[in-house]
Amino acid sequence: MADLTRRVWRAIVWYLREVSGEARYDRYVEHLRAEHPGRAPMSVREFNDARDEYERLHPTGCCCC
Repeated sequence: MADLTRRVWRAIVWYLREVSGEARYDRYVEHLRAEHPGRAPMSVREFNDARDEYERLHPTGCCCC
Protein backbone atom coordinates (compact mmCIF):
# COMPACT_ATOMS: atom_id res chain seq x y z
CA MET A 1 0.00 0.00 0.00
CA ALA A 2 2.87 2.37 0.78
CA ASP A 3 4.29 1.83 -2.72
CA LEU A 4 0.96 2.75 -4.29
CA THR A 5 0.73 5.86 -2.12
CA ARG A 6 4.25 6.95 -3.17
CA ARG A 7 3.47 6.38 -6.85
CA VAL A 8 0.23 8.36 -6.62
CA TRP A 9 1.99 11.18 -4.76
CA ARG A 10 4.79 11.33 -7.37
CA ALA A 11 2.18 11.45 -10.14
CA ILE A 12 0.37 14.32 -8.42
CA VAL A 13 3.61 16.25 -7.91
CA TRP A 14 4.62 15.65 -11.55
CA TYR A 15 1.22 16.87 -12.77
CA LEU A 16 1.28 20.01 -10.65
CA ARG A 17 4.83 20.88 -11.76
CA GLU A 18 3.82 20.44 -15.41
CA VAL A 19 0.64 22.51 -15.07
CA SER A 20 2.34 25.29 -13.11
CA GLY A 21 5.25 25.50 -15.59
CA GLU A 22 7.86 24.79 -12.91
CA ALA A 23 9.15 21.79 -14.88
CA ARG A 24 9.92 24.04 -17.87
CA TYR A 25 12.83 25.63 -16.06
CA ASP A 26 14.25 22.24 -15.10
CA ARG A 27 14.09 21.11 -18.75
CA TYR A 28 15.74 24.38 -19.83
CA VAL A 29 18.63 23.84 -17.40
CA GLU A 30 19.06 20.21 -18.52
CA HIS A 31 19.10 21.30 -22.17
CA LEU A 32 21.58 24.09 -21.49
CA ARG A 33 23.97 21.75 -19.64
CA ALA A 34 23.76 19.13 -22.39
CA GLU A 35 23.93 21.39 -25.45
CA HIS A 36 25.79 24.46 -24.15
CA PRO A 37 27.97 23.28 -21.24
CA GLY A 38 29.95 26.52 -20.94
CA ARG A 39 26.93 28.82 -20.56
CA ALA A 40 25.47 29.73 -17.21
CA PRO A 41 21.70 29.28 -17.03
CA MET A 42 19.37 32.21 -16.47
CA SER A 43 17.86 32.54 -13.04
CA VAL A 44 14.30 31.30 -12.58
CA ARG A 45 13.08 34.90 -12.64
CA GLU A 46 15.03 35.74 -15.81
CA PHE A 47 13.74 32.56 -17.45
CA ASN A 48 10.13 33.34 -16.55
CA ASP A 49 10.48 36.95 -17.72
CA ALA A 50 11.99 35.80 -21.05
CA ARG A 51 9.26 33.18 -21.49
CA ASP A 52 6.53 35.74 -20.73
CA GLU A 53 8.05 38.21 -23.18
CA TYR A 54 8.28 35.55 -25.90
CA GLU A 55 4.67 34.52 -25.36
CA ARG A 56 3.59 38.17 -25.47
CA LEU A 57 5.36 38.69 -28.78
CA HIS A 58 4.22 35.36 -30.25
CA PRO A 59 0.58 34.84 -29.27
CA THR A 60 -0.96 31.54 -30.24
CA GLY A 61 -4.59 32.59 -30.00
CA CYS A 62 -6.76 33.03 -33.06
CA CYS A 63 -7.80 36.65 -32.63
CA CYS A 64 -5.65 38.69 -30.29
CA CYS A 65 -5.90 42.45 -29.95
